[in-house]
Amino acid sequence: MSPRPVMLDVVARPLYWVILLASLWVLFRGHNEPGGGFIGGLVAASASVLWAIARGSDAAVRRLPLRSPMGLAAAGVGIGALAGLPAWWMGQSYLTHWWGVLPLGVTELKVSTVLLFDIGVYLCVWGALAGYALALLELGEDGTTGHETADLPTDRRDR
Repeated sequence: MSPRPVMLDVVARPLYWVILLASLWVLFRGHNEPGGGFIGGLVAASASVLWAIARGSDAAVRRLPLRSPMGLAAAGVGIGALAGLPAWWMGQSYLTHWWGVLPLGVTELKVSTVLLFDIGVYLCVWGALAGYALALLELGEDGTTGHETADLPTDRRDR
């Protein structure tokens, strides 16, 4: 494992949470504005990449909600698929979305199955891209570049 810069380690601690909060803001804003689950998932994946660069791929995997990029992506697909079931149970086309208002005393919260679908996309994108990026970062953590030339014939090493 290569030594990691102390400043990066110090800055990564609060920045990780700031990036995740920004990803949630993009997720929830995207319901009615530009943004949504895909862009929010990309931002969340960048938080995982930052943590992997600062602390290592294993530490970044431990920070994921289900401690597994594949599990997180699979949960996202499952949640996205569940978003279409309410309409289907009511005899409408699958993924016909419903909207409603949840009264919260002083205010109300607009909710819909679109938000549930967006949350599924968010988790799926976060898990898939974080898993891919963390696997790539892990290749170089043992000091190798991932494409060693030791097994190549001598005349091909310089190419």
